[in-house]
Amino acid sequence: MILRLAKTALVFAVAFYAALIVFNNLFDYQTNYQFVRHVMAMDSIFENSRVTWRAVSSPTWHALFYWVIIGSEAASAVLCWWGAVQLLRSLNADALTFRKAKDIAIAGLTLNLLIWLLAFLSVGGEWFLMWQSKIWNGQEAAFRMFCVVGIVLLLLSQTEAAVDRV
Repeated sequence: MILRLAKTALVFAVAFYAALIVFNNLFDYQTNYQFVRHVMAMDSIFENSRVTWRAVSSPTWHALFYWVIIGSEAASAVLCWWGAVQLLRSLNADALTFRKAKDIAIAGLTLNLLIWLLAFLSVGGEWFLMWQSKIWNGQEAAFRMFCVVGIVLLLLSQTEAAVDRV
């Protein structure tokens, strides 16, 4: 039972964190928009970079990319909240029922991982060379969140005990 509680609590924690991200992105839109704008504009990377042709200077594209991030984070939060509630409802159920209740949470955690890996580490970090910026570099935070959420997903995916195997 304690492992089921741990899994459920951790999914709730990720849901809460994702919801806070969405809240901050909406209520402090300009600050976080500036982050996206500077990364995509590549205006603070190494001066001698040969790939500045990748830079995107269009405010429309900046806003679109930012809204895709916000929408993905919101979807992840909703899936994680929903998944955590499903886990909570099945805490005392048999192993198969609890295992089936994991599906929505797994989808939410996976979407969250994809946000950090694709939007921040791949597109921001490598395509727009965010890692070269001293000011607009979010790779460390993105990697930290990718690891945290990945650990939660790995724990959630594990069966509780040999007795639970069907």
